[in-house]
Amino acid sequence: MKSEPSAYSIADLARDKVTGWSGVRNYQARNYMKEMKRGDLAYFYHSNAEPSGIAGVVEVAREAYPDATQFDRKDVHFDPKAKMDAPIWFHVDVRFGRRFKRLIPLDELRGMPELENMALFKRSRLSVQPVAPAEWAAILKRAR
Repeated sequence: MKSEPSAYSIADLARDKVTGWSGVRNYQARNYMKEMKRGDLAYFYHSNAEPSGIAGVVEVAREAYPDATQFDRKDVHFDPKAKMDAPIWFHVDVRFGRRFKRLIPLDELRGMPELENMALFKRSRLSVQPVAPAEWAAILKRAR
């Protein structure tokens, strides 16, 4: 799960404990969130940063439900096509898991042979992406 640290960082989540991962406006990313189950783990990725990289782990605290920002005309994520009885956009709540001792930068991730087929490198603009079990294990090992 990606966020620009200037908008919302892992430090913000550590402070808040739980947050809604709202504002996602890509159908594929939305669908990935709709597949998430309570207790699933995800990596928190700082995007559009210097450097970008994986900062830690979050846990799904609440499964997908309608994202209220789609109905708020004053919100940047307002969608005039969305209706209360027919929401388009969904989000999950995530709980802080842990922050890595160091950010694992994108360049380092790219250099890991175990990650050569990772979605992060093929669909880099998606804010929510799947991570295969072997990829998860390799990243977690690197974080230690």
